[in-house]
Amino acid sequence: MNQQTATAAKSSWLNRALNAIEVVGNKLPDPAVLFALLMIIVWLGSWLLSGVTFAEVDPRTGEAIVINNLLEPTSLTTFMAKMVATFVSFPPLGVVLVAMLGLGVAEYTGYINAGLRSILSVTPKMLLTPVLIGVGVLSHVAVDAGYVLVIPLGAVIFYAAGRHPLAGIAAAFAGVSGGFSATFFVPSSLDPLLAGLTQASARLSADPAAAELVINPLNNYFFTTASTFLIIIIGWVLTDKFIEPRLNNTPIDGDPAELPKMDALKPYERKGLRWATFAMILSGVLLMVSAVPETSAWRSPLNGELTHSSAPLMQSIVGIIFVFFLIPGVVYGYVSGNVKDHRDIIKGMTKAMSGMGYYIVMAFFCAQFIYAFGQSNLGALIAIKGANWLQHMAFPMGITLVGIVFLSGFINLLVGSASAKWALIGAVMVPMLMELGVSPDLTQAAYRVGDSSTNIITPLMPYFPLIVVFCQKYVKSTGIGTLIALMLPFSIAMLLLWTTFLLGFWALDLPLGVGASYTYPAAG
Repeated sequence: MNQQTATAAKSSWLNRALNAIEVVGNKLPDPAVLFALLMIIVWLGSWLLSGVTFAEVDPRTGEAIVINNLLEPTSLTTFMAKMVATFVSFPPLGVVLVAMLGLGVAEYTGYINAGLRSILSVTPKMLLTPVLIGVGVLSHVAVDAGYVLVIPLGAVIFYAAGRHPLAGIAAAFAGVSGGFSATFFVPSSLDPLLAGLTQASARLSADPAAAELVINPLNNYFFTTASTFLIIIIGWVLTDKFIEPRLNNTPIDGDPAELPKMDALKPYERKGLRWATFAMILSGVLLMVSAVPETSAWRSPLNGELTHSSAPLMQSIVGIIFVFFLIPGVVYGYVSGNVKDHRDIIKGMTKAMSGMGYYIVMAFFCAQFIYAFGQSNLGALIAIKGANWLQHMAFPMGITLVGIVFLSGFINLLVGSASAKWALIGAVMVPMLMELGVSPDLTQAAYRVGDSSTNIITPLMPYFPLIVVFCQKYVKSTGIGTLIALMLPFSIAMLLLWTTFLLGFWALDLPLGVGASYTYPAAG
């Protein structure tokens, strides 16, 4: 009984803390205004620090880092001249809008709803959470597809199963973004990207042998694959035992007509579902058949691989999502009788775009802020100062690895791009730790843990505003604070347990990845 009382008190304390974070966070300005205010702060900060001389060396130029004054006339006119280009080239914008066109048709005609109801009718409720998180991790193969596909479907699946939809969003978000550096047996597009940057950083070492060092794109593969099961367990326990019970008092006040229902499938729906699913499978088979030949146009022109970042297949993921949901959506609509002519298909696309209005406004201000922050060099200064501080402290190796994880997690709150952060931090960290006998593979793994763990609590992550929009479909009062409070337990648990997991790999000398080592030079 005493233990139960202590557990209840602890839970109550955690709930009060998270509720306070939610209240404070929701009192912040609207996300669009918040990004505009942050941009002004960056302008002022760049003006104040532009005349300061820093000893830190920018690894991109080899010269002392300089803060660029964004309030200079030339900088201001450049900002204005590039405003439109900055917005339309904002990476998540096109990804979201194109994918939502296909998803909009599939949702409007009823295909997604019917498919989920069919799956839920045979899936035990207790397995919904781990399966959803696992799918979220697997979605990394399709670059950023998980943000626009898995996360909103997480809400639909949970709501249709009689569970709170925000818990579904939290679980999916934890898998897609919190587990961004985990891989479910299939390598992600992030693997070759980070490995390439690691190799470039390693060759900055003073050791002559480093000039010929080659980093395998799968150098963290075994660790990141094993990490998938850790992420699923963390997400499963937190979602079912803490997050969802906490949401019991959060009313669902979205438009009832827009929310999914869990009715038994009618005969015409089953017929439409069979034909639509067949059309989707046939599309997938045709894609695979066209990609198999070594001369396939889907393959990378550089090395003939399908998973290389230069492969048209990897560059076409968003377009493939559009087609793969458009085709079954159209087939289901016509077979089930929900669609009469092509005008209904266009209505589905139009309806999907009408729901993206708020996101487009936020994306505009987010894009301008990220551009200004990058141009100022403030993010680079913070990253390099943190890396240099770790070097000067000369901690024992285990503590140094923990330091890399936490530094990466902190920098992630300020710089959203995983590759941009690693290009800055890695250029300092990798050669520094090589001097201490630590392999670039291990340093990269530590970075990936920190980078993933705080993805889900930073409003500066480009897709964060989109997740807020998904939540508002079910709970209209959702704000930045709501989402941060919802995801903070995941972030803390991942940061602590995933770091411990990495230290365990290192201590037990378990294989880190293909062609990887823990030491430099590699043992043997």
